[in-house]
Amino acid sequence: MPNMPKAFIAAAGRRRALQGLGAGALGLALPGLARAALTIEIIGGNSNQIPITVLPFGNEERYKDQVGQIVLADLLRSGWFRLQDVGSIGKPPVEPSDVDWRQFGTRGASNLVIGNVVERSDGKLAVRFRLMDVAKQSQRTGFSYTVGVEQLRATAHKIADVLYEELTGEAGVFSTRICYVVKGTDRFELQVADADGANSDFILAHREPIISPAWSPDGSKIAYVSFERRKPIVFVHSLADGSRQVLANFEGANSSPSWSPDGRQLAITLTRDGVAQIYSVAADGSAVNRLTNSQSIDTEASWSPDGRTLLFTSDRGGSPQVYRMPSSGGPADRVTFEGNYNVTPRWSPDGRSFCFIQRNSGRYNVAIQELGSREAVLLTDGRNDSSPTFAPNGRMILYASEHNKRGVLAAVSRDGRIKQRFSDTGGNIREPAWGPLFKSR
Repeated sequence: MPNMPKAFIAAAGRRRALQGLGAGALGLALPGLARAALTIEIIGGNSNQIPITVLPFGNEERYKDQVGQIVLADLLRSGWFRLQDVGSIGKPPVEPSDVDWRQFGTRGASNLVIGNVVERSDGKLAVRFRLMDVAKQSQRTGFSYTVGVEQLRATAHKIADVLYEELTGEAGVFSTRICYVVKGTDRFELQVADADGANSDFILAHREPIISPAWSPDGSKIAYVSFERRKPIVFVHSLADGSRQVLANFEGANSSPSWSPDGRQLAITLTRDGVAQIYSVAADGSAVNRLTNSQSIDTEASWSPDGRTLLFTSDRGGSPQVYRMPSSGGPADRVTFEGNYNVTPRWSPDGRSFCFIQRNSGRYNVAIQELGSREAVLLTDGRNDSSPTFAPNGRMILYASEHNKRGVLAAVSRDGRIKQRFSDTGGNIREPAWGPLFKSR
């Protein structure tokens, strides 16, 4: 087998130099421990941004999570919207009959969002919003939600999703969740947060490394690799009740889990037969089937959205490259040809392209390539970018990067114009995975 680059440790499923931080498990963590929310710095934006005016919702100042502010922050963070500030207008309207069309028209407003938060007699909150077309003096869309006070932030994300879809024609992803690994001073934590980095909480903590988290298609489970037993083992964790099961613990390394679109099976990398190869396994750990049969390292499988095809990384041609094969196994075709190091492929949600990591002049960057094309487009310029993962609407790619010698999360639009950087107050953040899409209405 060729001499592999140090960063390509495919037999363990990742190219990280992760070191254990001491013996003994911390086990499942208790939810009361301190955690830091991620914040997002936005760099750049779409050249044709949609003007938006989001007024404070009626009564929202009574609550910690102020709906209008969260909605506006979501939309601006996407890079597709720009704030149309109308200045001081007195008491913001909350119903269409309250809107002074002339006032907003002369101040340049075009897409106006109004809303209200009303406490009901049963203690629940009625949250209503409306998107108004100022030029036509009419309502474009609007919905009402009945929620508990603890659901205000989630409701704001739903509203932002509806607005995004109405104004762009594409699904919004503000209500989705992300997961990632935080490497602290004495342990690793697998954390889950809202797409904007808020509401972060960890579901697992251990002194040994945790890598390669992968969401199930319905968002109810996360598969990941843990070194808690001094070897890489694939687990599946249920978010509903905190239970987990061993999916793969064969002799050698067990790594790189990837769910099929129907959630019935996963592709994983095993070295049980000597060299790292790709296998399929049922979601309950049964029916293990070898899919690749080479003498090279085959790893990092990614299912196509239709479930028919796998992309994966292999060094069978002498250097790590991306290959494609049927998801049932069979002959593989090479799909990357630029450069001598292309790894970690991930399908786009529409199945028309894929992102991956490409090495250029000693740097590791996120690239994207249309299926059927041999031309890769670099999207990032960091020194050590890794673990790309598409947003479920395909607009953004979340990945791990470095800033001020610390691991951070970052995101880039598929055209490279919009860039975001997530940061928090402690720990090195790695191994992101973006959760699935849910309808917001």
